[in-house]
Amino acid sequence: MKSLRVGVLGVQGAVSEHVEVVNDTLKIMGINGVCETVKNLNQLKEVDALIIPGGESTTIGRVAKERGLMDEIVRKAKDGTPIFGTCAGLILLAKEVYDLKVGVVRQPLLGLMDIKVVRNAFGRQRESFEVDLNIPVLGEKPFPAVFIRAPVIEKVWGKTKVLAEFEGKIVAAQEENLLVAAFHPELTEDRRLHQYFLKMAL
Repeated sequence: MKSLRVGVLGVQGAVSEHVEVVNDTLKIMGINGVCETVKNLNQLKEVDALIIPGGESTTIGRVAKERGLMDEIVRKAKDGTPIFGTCAGLILLAKEVYDLKVGVVRQPLLGLMDIKVVRNAFGRQRESFEVDLNIPVLGEKPFPAVFIRAPVIEKVWGKTKVLAEFEGKIVAAQEENLLVAAFHPELTEDRRLHQYFLKMAL
């Protein structure tokens, strides 16, 4: 089996946390591979799977576009490369995004996933919280989900499947090789969601 190269988009946000967790998860799963920060086009072209982390979605999208990364991410996604968007990454993968305060959002989007997303749906930084979440694809044990200025998925269509809900709101979904979570799995000791993503790349 070839070595698996996983990239974390290194523009802004929870980059190092994901790199650390993925490298740890690769060891746990016994997979020959490495996770590295991706900052330029050459690095992006080399990865077998990509994580777009939480952070500030407008900033991540704008800088990624300036660096010529957005078009390459779209190309890789359409070629079947697994992509995992958490929090801000979820927003960037969506086809439709709006904000409760400003309405329709004018920000660079990848527009890859058949989802409509509401930014900051649970409030601002001070409304951050952690909850045990039922995610059936990960088994019966609840997942400790950390929400920080989290978005929610208001609507899914096409081939998108809902993976988890909280208080009637969709907070995790998958559309073939695209996986999204409104929360921050890299901030917990539970590796199951990263394991689920890495299995998509094998």
